[in-house]
Amino acid sequence: MATEDGMERGRPEVGPPAAEAEAIWKSFGRTKALQDVSVSVAPGECHALVGRNGAGKSTLVAVLTGLLKPDRGSVRLYGEPAPGLGDRAAWQERVACVYQRSMVIPSLSVGENIFLNRSESSLVRWHELRRQARQLLLGWGFDLDVDQPAAELSVEQKQIVEIARALASGARFLILDEPTASLESHAIERLFERVRRVKASGVAILYISHHLEEVYEICDRATVLRDGKRVVSAPVAELDHEHLVAAMVGGELARTVREQTALRDDVDERPRLRVRSLSVQTPLGSVEDVSLEVHAGECVGLFGLRGSGTAAIADAIAGLVKPSAGEIELDGGALQPGKVDVALRRGVGYVPEDRHARGFVPTMGVVENLTLPVLELLCKWGIVSSVRRREAAETIAERLQIVAASGEQPLSELSGGNQQKVVVGRALAARPSLLVVVSPTVGVDVASKEALLGVVDRAREEGTAVLLVSDDLDELRICTRVLVVRRGSIVMELREPPWDRHQLIAAAEGLGTAA
Repeated sequence: MATEDGMERGRPEVGPPAAEAEAIWKSFGRTKALQDVSVSVAPGECHALVGRNGAGKSTLVAVLTGLLKPDRGSVRLYGEPAPGLGDRAAWQERVACVYQRSMVIPSLSVGENIFLNRSESSLVRWHELRRQARQLLLGWGFDLDVDQPAAELSVEQKQIVEIARALASGARFLILDEPTASLESHAIERLFERVRRVKASGVAILYISHHLEEVYEICDRATVLRDGKRVVSAPVAELDHEHLVAAMVGGELARTVREQTALRDDVDERPRLRVRSLSVQTPLGSVEDVSLEVHAGECVGLFGLRGSGTAAIADAIAGLVKPSAGEIELDGGALQPGKVDVALRRGVGYVPEDRHARGFVPTMGVVENLTLPVLELLCKWGIVSSVRRREAAETIAERLQIVAASGEQPLSELSGGNQQKVVVGRALAARPSLLVVVSPTVGVDVASKEALLGVVDRAREEGTAVLLVSDDLDELRICTRVLVVRRGSIVMELREPPWDRHQLIAAAEGLGTAA
């Protein structure tokens, strides 16, 4: 069994590990990023590395890829000492990392990206380069045109190019850093098939993800980091969800989350939100003749693939886009189409998916961002009271456990999890009667994810109507109902949690029967 004693269990000892970090220590000033961390990844193994933001994952990856030198400890690759920090070519031949943010060069073709910096002379045989790139892609079952400009590739296709580039370099230790962050569910399934294929060839994979269901889907073992220390390393089969979360965030927080996410069925008879025959067109998805209702004290999930129209519904309700037809009512009164300020005054709180573009002002401080929606309430004789503004912000920050050096610290300096907490806190500042949230936990660590979902669920418990738009099945667990949207229409409604993962995906992809 796995225990929080730092011991590693369940790895078959067949030959040397593909990668092995032993007793790694790394500090940045007074911050101890890694403290006596050991981890090994065997050939043909997919090994999960999980932990909340600040646990030490990025630092360990930097050590394993030769970007950082540990203060103490050693790294071995296939039984041999790791190259020196300055020998980048030697590192690239042994280990490759596919980062969450694409490193593909848009101005180059697929083939050129795959063999970037691989030519040993200034003379490039373009025909031979394309032939080798095509052969490599076909050999791994990847279907891409080697002459296609990388700028035209989808997120999934760029990821394929990066994996192919790693394999072309000869690296047999592959690090995948949040590989599903920007992928739809069907693209995620295809990624998993590629991971299985690469793993079967003997390539070792270190898989980093905030989505625990992916760990159980694709990984053989898992290592959990917390506060710079390794607390668990064991076969995934020995780690159930509760123990894994407890290892990452501590048992007390895990118990709190379970209590916060208990579902209740009591709702008012009259709907808080009523959408009738809504039609709206946006570049990222459109809907036609959609109707739905959300009651006070209810959390309704809108689940669908990207482009299905779920985000278009949310944007229309929040006043960001103007519908071409239909009505949106809040508490029995019509909302003025395409008017964000009217929606806010009427009691609509909105949490956008892209917090950087829509959620906050990065150069403003925590206090300023949290209180932007309630400035009118903090005014006296037309002047905003700094004392009342700070008090209001501190109340929200305490409720959401926002960690910042001070109320004046710019949002751009906060971690992703704390930035998202500010976005949610800002939406809740005016005590909205309807809260519309779109993928509220994208890109945040597990602890922040649990805290954010707990806050949204608590708002529902206190009587707020919640519309949760998400393609993350784990976020849907706080919902009391789920509507599945496909190609602009609601094709299924589920009323009895827990939600069946396969049923939801089948309906979203058009493989199920509408209910």
